[in-house]
Amino acid sequence: MTVRLTMLCASAAEGGHDRIFGGGAASERRRHEPGVATAAPPPYLLVLRGPSARCARTAEALAIQATPDDALRDLDYGAWAGRSVQDIAAEDPHGLSAWLTDPDAAPHGGESVRRLCRRTAAWLGALPAGPGPILAITEASVIRAALVHALSVPVRSFRQLEVLPASAVTLTLRDGRWSTRSGRLTVPWRWQPAADGSAAVTLLTMPDTRQHPSAPHRPAMT
Repeated sequence: MTVRLTMLCASAAEGGHDRIFGGGAASERRRHEPGVATAAPPPYLLVLRGPSARCARTAEALAIQATPDDALRDLDYGAWAGRSVQDIAAEDPHGLSAWLTDPDAAPHGGESVRRLCRRTAAWLGALPAGPGPILAITEASVIRAALVHALSVPVRSFRQLEVLPASAVTLTLRDGRWSTRSGRLTVPWRWQPAADGSAAVTLLTMPDTRQHPSAPHRPAMT
């Protein structure tokens, strides 16, 4: 059984005092970053996206049709959605501190990091194996959760996994083991015609990437 999944981050970078929980509309600069707005649609077996407008815009910029998948939705920030970290820090510093340090905390009344990781692990476990790759356009939080599962690291590592805007992470499940590869999309996808003139084969050009150690596949967290 082999699953090849590329996860493309469509969300703004997390962190910073001006960060808005749940993100917001993508800026013009962000929508036209190299490797996103100029990319061409590759022949993926399956193309999915998060339900947010941000993910929809990214799919539109790529000129591909992606099926919305609710399992790829961002972390539910509850009452904090749409508010800045700075505002929450001033209003509820203890709640913010708990949320930043405890993966089971949900002071906003929404979803805890652990619940997000469980949801994402269940989604990964349900992906179909096949000869073609899968593309998922989603949020940084979902990609972090996927890495927690694929690398079999503690959920507390969630915030130490950096996922940049317009970056891509490729997860491959083979013989029960996940391997990961990550890098920033800096040049467009391009089409390479097949030798027999049939369906094109897509080349995704990326800069040097960091290869994470393979980690044994584990069942979804309970």
